[in-house]
Amino acid sequence: MPDSLKDSTGLVSDDPVPEKRVHTRRTVLKSTAVTAAGVVAVPNIASAAPAAEGPAQAIAAGASVGIDLTVNGQRRSVVVEPRVTLLDALRERLGLTGTKKGCDRGECGACTVLVDGERIKSCLTLAVMRQGAEVTTVEGLARDEHLHPVQAAFIRHDAFQCGGCTPGQIMSAVACIDEGHTGSEAEIREWMSGNLCRCACYQNITAAVADAAKELRG
Repeated sequence: MPDSLKDSTGLVSDDPVPEKRVHTRRTVLKSTAVTAAGVVAVPNIASAAPAAEGPAQAIAAGASVGIDLTVNGQRRSVVVEPRVTLLDALRERLGLTGTKKGCDRGECGACTVLVDGERIKSCLTLAVMRQGAEVTTVEGLARDEHLHPVQAAFIRHDAFQCGGCTPGQIMSAVACIDEGHTGSEAEIREWMSGNLCRCACYQNITAAVADAAKELRG
């Protein structure tokens, strides 16, 4: 008796030998179309369900959303795609190019700004995540024609060369002083270590931060 009529136990099976399935180009295309239709149908079913309670809102792919920010003391409205970073929103939507785009990966600190009083790297946060936040950039430090003490100290101590990192260094220095991390040169270096200077002006930057800290503490 042919082995094909035996089941897995070695006993004789009454079932006929199944026909070998032949895959043609037509059957493959039909199978792919059915699978794709099922995948597309899932979001449609999900969208029919009632929205969950909470502040999060679904945004269609490619759609834009309006957000409100207080930037340098002024209320600003901007329309951005969900993927736009705060850095790009400031530079490209609001024209505040003082905040620099360096590595765009959160490593160099050139894009440092203050958000609700805390220093952050604006290339690492989405603009839509900062809805209603208070943002301060380097353009918002001076008052009329009077430079911020940190800005003036950077000039006195020649704490920059190419200037690429300077806005981020200044914003980080303002926060460093406000946080009270200027007790010593070593402490200043530690708390300013997230900002890189390719021109290696670290000694002058440290001196400028220490000088500004003394002035601000009065």
